[in-house]
Amino acid sequence: MPAKVLGSGAVLPQIHGTESIDELARKVATYIVRAVRRPAAFEDFRHSQDKPLKPLCKYLTRSVTHTELVAVLMALKGHFEALELDEADGINAARGLACEYVAVRYTSHLTDRQLIDCLLTDTPETAAASATPRESSPLLGYERQRRPNSALTANHESASESPARATFACSDGSPSDSSDLFAQTRGLNALEIAAVFGAKKFLGDKVIQRIITAIWDGDIIFWSSLSSDATKRAQVYKPPAEDPFCRLRVPKYLKAFEVLFFLFFLAIYYAVLVQRSFDSVTAAEVLLYIWVASFAYQELGEYLDAGTAFYLSDFWTLWDLGIVLTAAAFLLCRIVGLSHHSAQITAVSFDILAMEALFLVPRLFSLLSLHPYFGMLLPCLRDMTKDFLKFLSLVIILYLGFLTTFSLLGRDHFTFRQMSWILIKVFFGSSYLGFDVASEISPVLGPPLMFVFICMTNILLITSLISLLSNTLTKVIEHAADEYKFVYSVYVLEASTSNRLTYFLPPLNLIPLALRPMRLVLSAGKLRDVRIVLLRVCHLPHVVAIQLYEKFRGQIRDPQSDSLPFNAPVGATPERGYHQKRYSRSKNRLSTPQPLAAENLKPDVLLRDEQDMAWSNDETLPDAIEAIRALEATVARLARQVEIMTAANTATKAGQTAAAPAATA
Repeated sequence: MPAKVLGSGAVLPQIHGTESIDELARKVATYIVRAVRRPAAFEDFRHSQDKPLKPLCKYLTRSVTHTELVAVLMALKGHFEALELDEADGINAARGLACEYVAVRYTSHLTDRQLIDCLLTDTPETAAASATPRESSPLLGYERQRRPNSALTANHESASESPARATFACSDGSPSDSSDLFAQTRGLNALEIAAVFGAKKFLGDKVIQRIITAIWDGDIIFWSSLSSDATKRAQVYKPPAEDPFCRLRVPKYLKAFEVLFFLFFLAIYYAVLVQRSFDSVTAAEVLLYIWVASFAYQELGEYLDAGTAFYLSDFWTLWDLGIVLTAAAFLLCRIVGLSHHSAQITAVSFDILAMEALFLVPRLFSLLSLHPYFGMLLPCLRDMTKDFLKFLSLVIILYLGFLTTFSLLGRDHFTFRQMSWILIKVFFGSSYLGFDVASEISPVLGPPLMFVFICMTNILLITSLISLLSNTLTKVIEHAADEYKFVYSVYVLEASTSNRLTYFLPPLNLIPLALRPMRLVLSAGKLRDVRIVLLRVCHLPHVVAIQLYEKFRGQIRDPQSDSLPFNAPVGATPERGYHQKRYSRSKNRLSTPQPLAAENLKPDVLLRDEQDMAWSNDETLPDAIEAIRALEATVARLARQVEIMTAANTATKAGQTAAAPAATA
């Protein structure tokens, strides 16, 4: 079938299910580059009268069943965002949002089995760009040419331009940024790629959130058995057939055990600081070293599993690194102090340990970030901190200028350290102190210069900083729901998508380290069997606790039930949902993919946005919507007839009751 050429100059791609991810990305990117030629917001693609992505969405939802399509769209989202950093004209940012919009529309038409396959299947290790000449894009396969002013020329590009020469904005024409960007997607699934590239609109969609919440609750699992021949594959949890030890990988239970770990960590930490032993190492201090070592080893394993990009996307990563680095500094000073019998160095080591609370206490309460209210505050705090640090550079420049001047003018009365402290006090509101010492600094220049410094710091800079942070807070609050869902999604994916079969919880994760010397005498398969046996022995109490909890809560339903165990509603918090509705699905739809027809669409998706769904390429969908509307009109008409008949019957009975006494008289 020949490609269809649209009026906008974009060529509708012809996609087959067996195409490589590189070829698929090239075709989709070429269409989006031609279709999106001006800046736009995400909602513009939904509500605008001119819908340039409508033909592509119709074609994909009807004819394409490529498992890696969503992963490609998310990778292209990151590609366009990287190009936007070079040009900053808004066009490539709009193309990135277009990728998110197409992914949302495509996933809204999939069955549950298709959703699991498209969202949770890892991309091949060779999916990223390979080494190619510098003149071509490694993944997309076309040239990236530098344009003099893309903001002006984007709407005047030739409609007949060859797809092989579709241009992108780039500051230097180098494809190295693109290569590095796509290299981050190796071995990741579509949801992980979305988290890496910040696709918040896509992750915030209610269909995607329902899948993520199912992963959180353990209704979707990645490991079905704890055996040497087990393979990682996303599937629906079926209680009788699955190994109970696989429940250790459920994010909800991992978070619960993590909270218990930090509670013991904090208790041991306080015990060490209270004892404060200068001459010997106490039992509490030994336990502290064990807890720190197990935590550091766990962080190393998570980094190796997730990769740099996905690992750093977690908000709490910096706090975890702070815990490890502070504990390492304490251990180093502690060793030096004990070896040299220096009370001063030992005291410094305990002072360093006291700083551990700055990271450990907030990390203990990281569970609150899964609650919608606190989950929305964390992104606000993060963005406001970034803006504050940027603004602080201007403050430091002005401070150094005034500090140099005042130090030279008042060198006969104040040292450099004294003058630095005085100006810091003035900056934070002690303006009266500045006026008191102004004459001592310099009888002539001191008072006017101090007046200028106080006006610039206490009035101009502080007011500007407050306004800047207020604007940042307003912008983040406008997208607070998406920000919370993004943080929630990142944690769930980070906790559940590890490629390791045997996952030891801290501090038990130090036990497998004793097995490393056995690599010299045992094969990889035998060593894996030993690790499995060791995990079953060490984590038996954890599994028993999980089984008792699930039995008590009744969250694992009767295996004869014909519905999916997706218990959590869309957008719900892990503790409880906003509604108590359960979503039922047929077993058959889990085993085999179904056609993308209206009878296979989820009811909540079918009715969520009739105007936006009406243009779907599925011919039965508009008929289904009309049937629903006709049914609603029929029900309303019958209800009115029942009301009329009820009123007439009541009036008849009232007349008979009134006539009866008259006949008797």
